[in-house]
Amino acid sequence: MPSDPSEPQSAESRFRQAFERLKSGRPKVLPTGTPVSQNNVAQEAGRDSTALKKRRFPKLVAEIQDYLREQEEGEASATADKVDQKRAKRTAEERMEDAIRQRDQAQSILASANVRIVELTEQVRSLQRQLDEIQPPPTRLGRR
Repeated sequence: MPSDPSEPQSAESRFRQAFERLKSGRPKVLPTGTPVSQNNVAQEAGRDSTALKKRRFPKLVAEIQDYLREQEEGEASATADKVDQKRAKRTAEERMEDAIRQRDQAQSILASANVRIVELTEQVRSLQRQLDEIQPPPTRLGRR
């Protein structure tokens, strides 16, 4: 950046400043959120989208391309992380469904066991009544 504001800036410095503004998400010319690209850097610098040529600014174009590659790798990594999280979430949901299924099955077994206990208790009472009719229970000898 020139020290004196009256000095004209070089095309490369305007492109670099535009590149930095786009990277930081604070463009002045283009709308906020505009992605970084060679064409967008040129437009943000106030130039025609074809003005930023690789043969004229090889180092800057290489930096832009490197940045774009890094962004793509970061997005691919983020996408892979989301897939892993989704898989882990799905696994957690499946585990929850299994736990619910097991709980329901255990409740069903318990309810069936309780019904069987009531049935058997009634059967024991019925058999005890029959036994008492056939053979009365012993009577206590009282003390006088």
